[in-house]
Amino acid sequence: MAVLIVFGPLFAAAFAGLFGNYIGHRFAQSVTTGFVVLSALLSILNFFDVAYGGNAQTIHLATWMSVGTFDVSWAIKLDTLSSVMLVVVTSVASLVHIYSWGYMAHDPHRSRFFAYLSLFTFAMLALVTADNFLQLFFGWEGVGLASYLLIGFWYKKKSANDAAIKAFVTNRVGDFGFAIGIMALFLVFGSVSFGDVFGQIGDHTATTLAFAGMDIPAIELIGFLLFIGAMGKSAQFFLHVWLPDAMEGPTPVSALIHAATMVTAGVFLVCRCFPIFEAAPNASAFITVIGALTAFFAATVGLAQNDIKRVIAYSTCSQLGYMFFAAGLGLYGAAMFHLFTHAFFKALLFLGSGSVIHGLHDEQDMRKMGGLYKMMPATWIMMLIGTLALTGVGLPFATLGVGFLPDLGFAGFFSKDAIIEGAYMAGQQGIAFGTLAFWVGVIAALLTSFYSWRLIFMTFNGTFRGDKHTFDHAHDPPWTMMGALVVLAIGAIFAGGLMKNDFIGGNSAHFWNESLPGAVHGPAVAGGDAETHGEVVAHGEPAAHEQPDNGHAAADEGEAHATGEHPPVWVILAPFVVTLVGFLAAIYAYLINVGMGARIAARGGPIHSLLYNKWYVDEIYHFIFVRGAKGLGDVFWKFFDVRIIDGFGPNGVAGMTFAAAKRIAKAQSGYVYHYAFVMLIGVLGLTLWILAGAGGQ
Repeated sequence: MAVLIVFGPLFAAAFAGLFGNYIGHRFAQSVTTGFVVLSALLSILNFFDVAYGGNAQTIHLATWMSVGTFDVSWAIKLDTLSSVMLVVVTSVASLVHIYSWGYMAHDPHRSRFFAYLSLFTFAMLALVTADNFLQLFFGWEGVGLASYLLIGFWYKKKSANDAAIKAFVTNRVGDFGFAIGIMALFLVFGSVSFGDVFGQIGDHTATTLAFAGMDIPAIELIGFLLFIGAMGKSAQFFLHVWLPDAMEGPTPVSALIHAATMVTAGVFLVCRCFPIFEAAPNASAFITVIGALTAFFAATVGLAQNDIKRVIAYSTCSQLGYMFFAAGLGLYGAAMFHLFTHAFFKALLFLGSGSVIHGLHDEQDMRKMGGLYKMMPATWIMMLIGTLALTGVGLPFATLGVGFLPDLGFAGFFSKDAIIEGAYMAGQQGIAFGTLAFWVGVIAALLTSFYSWRLIFMTFNGTFRGDKHTFDHAHDPPWTMMGALVVLAIGAIFAGGLMKNDFIGGNSAHFWNESLPGAVHGPAVAGGDAETHGEVVAHGEPAAHEQPDNGHAAADEGEAHATGEHPPVWVILAPFVVTLVGFLAAIYAYLINVGMGARIAARGGPIHSLLYNKWYVDEIYHFIFVRGAKGLGDVFWKFFDVRIIDGFGPNGVAGMTFAAAKRIAKAQSGYVYHYAFVMLIGVLGLTLWILAGAGGQ
């Protein structure tokens, strides 16, 4: 079953890619979609078997490399962490395949498109089921290749080609750090296997490595280098610049890559390597800062964007920031919980925006939309559900002890609020940057609410601001596209409430079963159920199951919370309050004071210019790296290549050889006795050389 889950999409991709022109588009679509849907169904069965049945296992397939002490196998690791990712990847991938039947119906190269989708799915599955760092790196580079192909699918568009190259190059920067990190792992631990590495961490806490002229603790350095890879793949600040431009690809690509799968690979990596980061507090603090900065940066930029897909792209970037600062604070369960819920509502928003674009004949500028709820009511409802889930609408009745009511809300309410509350509690426990992350999370939640409702109001409310003919022909998508939206909407509504107890609640220790710490920082994450936890692990200390002797100390760290200490009421209510404020502000700016946003944009000003131009990060990078690289290239080309290499190298030698040949050619008289005389001289020279050699002996 596991082999079919992972390799089924690869077979489908190869079949569609190699024979698509012969079997036809419909057959290619059917094969790829069928294998991915089958993989999704089997992944769900595997999830229940592993997470609830406790049947975690590692399936050895083959020896991949064996050179001296370097031994790497290809294996499929099935624990709760990988099983959760299998469900996320295959479910979203299958819905994207189904959605693409309608969205790509008129594309003449759709068999190639479906082959790329399935290839991406395989690479992601290989990544999340890896049993060692090298196999993980294989999947890591595989999704990079597939994303390049998908982003640049419409290769005749210069913007698509540029976006694909930008994504590929930016990710190679992060992957270079990741590769060095894997090399450092082998240098220190003598293995790249997860089990071998994680089991030896306690023996190498004092080990140092020489790096950049400094002696740095090996675990800290490895954690930092691994996170550099995560920064590129998950579009964290400094290496985020590829994500918005990647919207040049077809919209299903945005949903698959940028909502639920590839961009979450970095979060998965940090959570998979939690034993490393638990022993590397400085690297974890760095993750916290970068995650918080990304959450804030992307949320501010989203306020001023007008392309409907770019707004959602920056929203993705911001939500990934939440996941990373949660992981940096040791809130691994909460980070994975938000990854899980985010997959549903963000894929819903991307595919919903695709339905808008499809219904408006490829129009993406929200300034040319409005009033679409009349023509596209089903799409409007789906986008409303996605927005309610993204902004985290809900009320914590049970947490506040209000009657017998449970906590009620959409998926994002349970996962994002858990991160914000967990960050506050981490700050109270003295975890580095915990308080900073809490306030950034609250502010980002306010901004998220505003720009999310801005998108809804500009797109679906008011009067249509584009071409009347386009409006008259606007329509909801066909059933293939709408069906995928409905399934994602169900997940966006119920995924949080249904899975909270398993991911971060009383059942978390049993659910994660050592693939992650059962709980971190008490009821802030557990929603008040910490008293039922089997384990409460404090950040910076090994998990109780890793080192039983220290398990009691870890549990003591969270004992105060287990006895009923909760975040203050204002902390619990803060996300709801700021979400409401953002909603009301959007109503005022776009429904009551109509045109207010347009007037602010028209006036410009430094703040609007800063946000509209994305903090000028692209311009700075272009000046430093692009122009700098071009200038350096010109120096090497015009001076070293043309003047030195060509002047004194091949061209120069060729010129001298040609001149010498012209002179020697004059010796070609055509008379036989001249040639005989030359031969005689040669024989005489050879004889003298032989005699001289014999005399020397």
